[in-house]
Amino acid sequence: MGEFTELENIRVQQGFQRLASLSFLGATERGARFLTHAGVLDVAFYAPDVIRLRLETKPQPDYGILSGPPADVAVRLVPGLDHVRLEAGETALEVALSPLRLRLERSGKVVLGSPTDKSMEMADRFHPLAHGRAGWQMAFDIGCEAPVYGLGEKFGKLDHRGELITSWNRDALGLNSERSYKNAPFAWGPEGWGVFVHTPSRVTHAVGYSVWSHRSYVVQIDDANLDVFLITGDDPAGILERYTYLTGRAPELPDWSYGVWMGRAFYATADELLEAARGLRERAVPCDVLLLDGRAWHKMETRFDFSWDPARYPDPAGFVRQVREMGFRLCLWEYPYISSFNPLFNELAAKGYLLKTVSGEPYVHRWLPEPFDLTLPHLLPSGIVDLTHPDAYVWYRDQHKALFDAGVAVMKTDYGESVPEDVVAYNGDSGKRLHNAYALLYNRCVYEATQMYGDGQPMVWGRAGWAGSQRYPVQWGGDPQCDWGGLAASIHGGLAWGMSGAPFYAHDIGGFYRGVPEAELYVRWAQAGMLTSHTRFHGLGPREPWVYGDEALKIVREWVEWRYRLIPYLKACAAEAGRSGMPVMRAMPLAFPDHRPAWSFELQYMFGPALLVAPVVRPGGEVRVYLPPGVWYDVWNDERIEGPRYLELTVPLERIPVYGREGAVLPLGPVVQHTDELHGQPAVTEVWVYGEPSADLALPGLTWGGLPFERGRVTRVALQT
Repeated sequence: MGEFTELENIRVQQGFQRLASLSFLGATERGARFLTHAGVLDVAFYAPDVIRLRLETKPQPDYGILSGPPADVAVRLVPGLDHVRLEAGETALEVALSPLRLRLERSGKVVLGSPTDKSMEMADRFHPLAHGRAGWQMAFDIGCEAPVYGLGEKFGKLDHRGELITSWNRDALGLNSERSYKNAPFAWGPEGWGVFVHTPSRVTHAVGYSVWSHRSYVVQIDDANLDVFLITGDDPAGILERYTYLTGRAPELPDWSYGVWMGRAFYATADELLEAARGLRERAVPCDVLLLDGRAWHKMETRFDFSWDPARYPDPAGFVRQVREMGFRLCLWEYPYISSFNPLFNELAAKGYLLKTVSGEPYVHRWLPEPFDLTLPHLLPSGIVDLTHPDAYVWYRDQHKALFDAGVAVMKTDYGESVPEDVVAYNGDSGKRLHNAYALLYNRCVYEATQMYGDGQPMVWGRAGWAGSQRYPVQWGGDPQCDWGGLAASIHGGLAWGMSGAPFYAHDIGGFYRGVPEAELYVRWAQAGMLTSHTRFHGLGPREPWVYGDEALKIVREWVEWRYRLIPYLKACAAEAGRSGMPVMRAMPLAFPDHRPAWSFELQYMFGPALLVAPVVRPGGEVRVYLPPGVWYDVWNDERIEGPRYLELTVPLERIPVYGREGAVLPLGPVVQHTDELHGQPAVTEVWVYGEPSADLALPGLTWGGLPFERGRVTRVALQT
């Protein structure tokens, strides 16, 4: 380790010893084995274009983060005097032995390598690979300006260059900082590289962080074992395809999930929810799902034990049936905590079903310090169900059966970010390793409950997530502030989560906290919310559109109707996500990797392959739009526009900029009040063809054979159903 004058660099380097050199031990099935002072390092192709670096110092629990098995890869191993080279297809990794350095190549071009940042003494400012009591540290050269994307749900800018990002799930308490509910230790660059740290532990990412090194990507892994995947691809879509091969892809979702969800925090009684339901039907606002949120359906003092509050819901099955007869499905809130005031707390503790302190006592989570923790009955001191205990997992899963038997359709899996570092789990792991993985276990457990006891169309509506959570959709973006910044942050969160391998996302239309939004903001939020994979109105207070006046009701109803017409298109986008990992909301670097000028427009996005969306995120209707190269058609008036082109627009309240892409085919269905009216077959009643259809923009299951089209124009074809 060289000398550093910067105190911060000294701090981050302390405790890490460089793996200065390797000894080549020989070939393995798909790679090579090396001896280091920290142990045996295996470097091998896990799948095409995916290389795994693994050094295990001790066995540790595996939380099923990986989904795809090792694949057959024909690997060519080329040992040299001072290096070993692994080659397969278009990807190669060269491992220099002494001093240790890595060079990742794609089609003969270096896409990622060990850091080049050195001090005046010519010592590496950061080591390519180092080990210490705190875990591991890796560093890569990313040049001086290349952007870096991914790393989970983040609410600021999509390009993380210059930032210090921590992969550590937290209750963000608003979308105003680096804290987020859903993290994934997976980063990628448009030059053709991806880095995935396979761990449940905390990972710190210094992404060209100038306090450390503006030209390096430094990864600190708080885990005893090293397990890192290096990924290459010809474009970002290829990198996402390979990453989601590793961690899994989203399954098929029920048709009704693509309809509108309506909630508030909270409907205090059954009559309040039924009044809202009648209001939606009487005003012809299409909707499929109603939410009973936290505090709405159970006794707050004893939550959460899966029981209904008998005073408000004396006949739960009858209530659910009444909701269902109106064409709605019911979503119920839950979390995996048990109030210490509930007799069930002691029962579960006696069985060992709760997380424990190091002294063996049931851990009690407190949202507030004593004595204030007793002042809010919905946040009383609680135990946390230990989902690493096989019997506790089964118990928690099976508690859902009675709810689904009563007709409940889906659960809102709230929280899941509160496991502290110093608890002990049944599987022997510390809270430090379990903390992030808990979100995966929690949502997996409830998803399995829906598979077993639901109506055969499993899903959850989850807040917390980790790498692999895309296998248990859908995730929503937590609690945004009720202002324009909250709307913008929600869009960023959805795009960032999509760039991290999760194709589905929703946000709370209208914002969650800080009062009732003004009508203009509510309408703009609804417009943006209709053009996400899933859509829900929610917040503290009413979010039904008539609350915001007649004009807001009229505009929002028209947008909701447009949403329902888009269901066939959404299902086709979802099928593509299941095949390739491509998200429904596609940030510009993902959609246009060969056109860098588009990358800086981080609040607009492609909605599937056909539509470019530019939400209005400031009052007055002002919006900036960048149309990449190609031909675009204004959805509202069919105006043909040649890109690239930058537009500064002021749009009326009833619309936001949406453009159809030349070559795309947009299938549309009928306007219905709920998806049951489609009778299980979301019919395509009309097809919009933007110019001449292109195979490059085709979606799974959609064909255009025989469709008429006219070059340079939009062709609308009505179909018989």
